[in-house]
Amino acid sequence: MYIIVGLGNPGKQYENTRHNIGFATIERIAEQENIHVLEKKHKAIIGKGYIAGQKCILAKPQTFMNLSGESVRELVDYYKVDDTAELIVIADDVSLDVGQIRVRKKGSAGGHNGLKNIIAHLGHDGFTRIKMGVGEKPKGYDLADYVLGHFSKEERAAMDEAAGRAADAVRMIITQDADVAMNLYNRKVER
Repeated sequence: MYIIVGLGNPGKQYENTRHNIGFATIERIAEQENIHVLEKKHKAIIGKGYIAGQKCILAKPQTFMNLSGESVRELVDYYKVDDTAELIVIADDVSLDVGQIRVRKKGSAGGHNGLKNIIAHLGHDGFTRIKMGVGEKPKGYDLADYVLGHFSKEERAAMDEAAGRAADAVRMIITQDADVAMNLYNRKVER
């Protein structure tokens, strides 16, 4: 069984913000795989289904970004998954250009408070993550204001494409492994 977690903040005011691209990607996966993400459990909204014949839980933590680890810990414990092999976390990343994705099998939080909290709750950084590039904040911008801001029309189109690639990467991680997905998806996409 796999647990696929998209990070974001609950509430209408955060919809379609840079920080919520994890939620948007979970919605994309749910649509593609016909999984209904509606059930409130484990401090998240979850959906149960199958991706490529593997049982999966899609989750959008409702704890707010900085406490995402609380929900992830509950999910991992309840479903008894191996969090080094069967957990995939999808999060925004300001160090990648808009529309770029990177698959990683482990690593630091890179300043991302949601990932930092997950690492703290799991006690390690050895879980697979898909980083969704939202672009570097402009000079003089506050980081929180930037990640809680909305995409331009052009950026939104690039992020929609990236969400599709991330959904495909999830499927590849499940059917093959993260190394194969890294080789295919960790290339710069030209705009």
